[in-house]
Amino acid sequence: MKNSCLLLCIVIFICMEYICLADFDNLQDTCPTATQAKQTVFINGFNCKNPANVISSDFKTSNLNHTGNTGNIFRSAVTIATAANFPGLNTLGLSVARTDLEVDGLVLAHSHPRASEMFFVSKGNVVAGFIDTRNKVFQLGLKEGDVFVFPRGLLHFCFNSGFEPATVFSVLNSQNPGVVTLTGAMFGPDSDNVLDKLVRQLISLSGSKLNGVGNMTLAGFSIM
Repeated sequence: MKNSCLLLCIVIFICMEYICLADFDNLQDTCPTATQAKQTVFINGFNCKNPANVISSDFKTSNLNHTGNTGNIFRSAVTIATAANFPGLNTLGLSVARTDLEVDGLVLAHSHPRASEMFFVSKGNVVAGFIDTRNKVFQLGLKEGDVFVFPRGLLHFCFNSGFEPATVFSVLNSQNPGVVTLTGAMFGPDSDNVLDKLVRQLISLSGSKLNGVGNMTLAGFSIM
């Protein structure tokens, strides 16, 4: 009898732990974000529109149709559509982004604490990689049609390795993935030489095996 009770308690504990860790499923077909001038109720997500007012255009965005503004020191632009500006994404656990890279363009190492990212090269040639918790770099040279994955919460980066502008589209498995970046104070307006050194270091890690998986330590790279 004691053994049976103990087993039952263990099963209940495991089930409770599983339920607590699991994401909640949708309770309705759709829940487009309700736009409001001032947020008065704060929840883990966004309020839903009245179902009677949901329309087809809630599930479409044109925010990624055009090249982003790459006229900056990094020669890159990232445009992201989340549930905040793409209502149909609310409660679906998805975001989508577009990255534009001019020749020598770079997206500095950053992470998404709430999402993994699937990275699809639509145009050009790009080097993409991520840094794990052992300070090792995994990177590849990607061409049009290639897909790379950045694990959730890990620092990752990309830069244009070709001779023409590159375009990349990403899907992230969170409606609000968040972003943690290296401080912009490290790269001031007159620090082109610092960026060049960073790009050269990242390129040198792969050496002649740019199209093979890298598993290397990024020397001198640290996050405070």
